Parts: sequence; structure tokens; C-alpha cells
Amino acid sequence: MTESPKQQPREKAIHELLTHSLVDLYVGPENTHWVLHERLLCYRSKFFSSIFYKKGSKPESNKTFGLPDEDDAPFRLFVGWLYSSQIPIPSKESNLTDLYDLYLMGEKWSISALVKDTLDAIRRFYRATDTYPSLRRVQYIYANTTSDSPMRQLLVGSIARMLVVNQEGIPSHWDKALVHNGQLAVDLIRSMQDWHVAGDQVPDPRVEATDAETEKVEAVERLEEQQDGKAREIKQGVNIGDRDLSEISMDNDSDSTLHGDA
Repeated sequence: MTESPKQQPREKAIHELLTHSLVDLYVGPENTHWVLHERLLCYRSKFFSSIFYKKGSKPESNKTFGLPDEDDAPFRLFVGWLYSSQIPIPSKESNLTDLYDLYLMGEKWSISALVKDTLDAIRRFYRATDTYPSLRRVQYIYANTTSDSPMRQLLVGSIARMLVVNQEGIPSHWDKALVHNGQLAVDLIRSMQDWHVAGDQVPDPRVEATDAETEKVEAVERLEEQQDGKAREIKQGVNIGDRDLSEISMDNDSDSTLHGDA
């Protein structure tokens, strides 16, 4: 007899989580005061659940908590998501800053649904604008996440595609970044390997020269021609100098003969 698959626990409707119990959160250096529904907050986040549902705490105790290191703007987005499960898609790149910080909140507070929704919002922005993450965004995420971060995977995969399809080659600022950040370079290669591109679709330098290789060889040939031209100029200059010296020598001999006759 086969066992029936385990059913996932039902997601609670928001009206079930809006109880009378409230908590006070003080956010940022200005201690912005937020009053949130305790059950909703703790249901969404293991982080807050561990704070407000500590073992041995009394029902009415421990209802205040400070988050001095968080910024108001991303926390406002978090509260909006907490009650609506919606994240607004920004209209311009500069507004992504708060979304990236919101994502980091999701990782820090162990809120998988927030992580997924923020990833989707950022992905939708880049797709809608037909743009790619900037180097500044990638560096920020690398500085604040671990190697298994889903956001890293999204950004690295996007940059890998950008570098491959870009007809103008690797932008200079990315070239420098890859030289100084070996881990990023390795991650890009791994991301490309995950594409599982068929071998016959990838240029094989063992069979024929790639366009890049041909361009480099042609550049060397041009340099060789320039150097050969300079060598000819130098040689001609030497020949002219030798001729001048011989003429001077002949003049000296002529003078000596005249003086001798005298």
C-alpha cells in the first residue's frame, strides 16, 4: 500500500492573523514607531516568532523590540507586504535600493515568502526595462549575502547572459571587477555551465579560430607592419648618415692634396 503524499499546511488567511495582540517596533536611528499585529508578524517570520514567543515569557510581556540598524523605507515596504502580500514594481532603477534592502530583511528574518516575492519584483523590473543589474548592485549583494543566496544566483545569471550576448565585448568596469573578484568570475562560469548549452552551439577554438582570436592576430600583424616601417626608416637614416660621412672624408682628402701641392 503506497503512502499518500504529505499535504502542505494550509496558508492562514490574513483575517485569522489579525488578533487583538499587538507589538511595538522601533525602527532606524530615529526610532520610528510601528504597531503591528503580533500573530501576523510571528506567523510570517521565525525571527520575530523567536523574539515574541520566547519560552517562559508571559502573555503580556516582551511586546517591544528595536531595529536600530534597519532603514525606514525598506521597512515600510515590509509592512506593506506583511498586510497585502504585494510588492510594488519600481519605475526606475534608483528605486531598487529599497527592494534590495527588503530582500536582505527577508533573508535575515527567515521569511521565505518575502524572499521569493522580492526576487520576483526585481526580476520583473529588469525584464520590463530590458536592463541588467549594475556592478554596484552586484557588489552590494556580494558584500551582504552568502554564496547560497538566491539573490546572488539571480544577479550572477543575469550578468552572465549580459556578457555573452553583448556584441561590444565586456564593458571596462566589469573587466576590472572580474580581475579583482575571483569569486564573481567563478560564479559566472558556473552559471554558464548551468545553461547546459549543446556543444555544437558553442564555438570550438580547437577546430577553427574564433572571431576574438582572429582580431588579436590581426592586431599583432598591424603592429608588426608598423615596427617594420620604423625599422626601414631607421635603416634609411643610417645609410644617409654613412653617405654624408664618406663625402666629408672625400672633402678632407681633397683639401689635403691641395695643401700638399702648395
